[in-house]
Amino acid sequence: MPREISLSDVKGLVGTVVGISDWITVDQTMIDAFAGATMDHQFIHTDPIRAAAETPFGGTIAHGFLTVSLLSAMNYDCLPKIREQTLGINYGFDKLRFMSPVKTGKRIRGSFKLAEARFRGAGMLMNTYEVTVEIEDERKPALTANWITISQFDPKDRPENV
Repeated sequence: MPREISLSDVKGLVGTVVGISDWITVDQTMIDAFAGATMDHQFIHTDPIRAAAETPFGGTIAHGFLTVSLLSAMNYDCLPKIREQTLGINYGFDKLRFMSPVKTGKRIRGSFKLAEARFRGAGMLMNTYEVTVEIEDERKPALTANWITISQFDPKDRPENV
């Protein structure tokens, strides 16, 4: 996939995987920082000894919302930039599902399939990605979601006949 595409290229990519990110290691330092930022210090995330003794995970696991928040980094890592885009907006998620916990020390990566791309108004393109966050060496993914983003652009750059 090219690192940069034009608005007129986007519609032709619907139905294809447009990016697979590099692996990201989710370590205890990252989990602890997220716990501090969100004030979610539940022991299954922050106490390795207690989590090993009292959970079926064998140790701590990442917050589900930490995994979701890493989608931004995965997006920047692998999705092609739209040349005419002046602003990218996170619109939200449909059908976000946490499928399997991310154990501390595991690596995850995102796969982005462009499910839909439709122009809205004079200067916006709404993109829906079917996202899967894989866990290295695991059968089940960490999460699946339909992620909706908006690419804003100058209306004069809108392709004709769309």
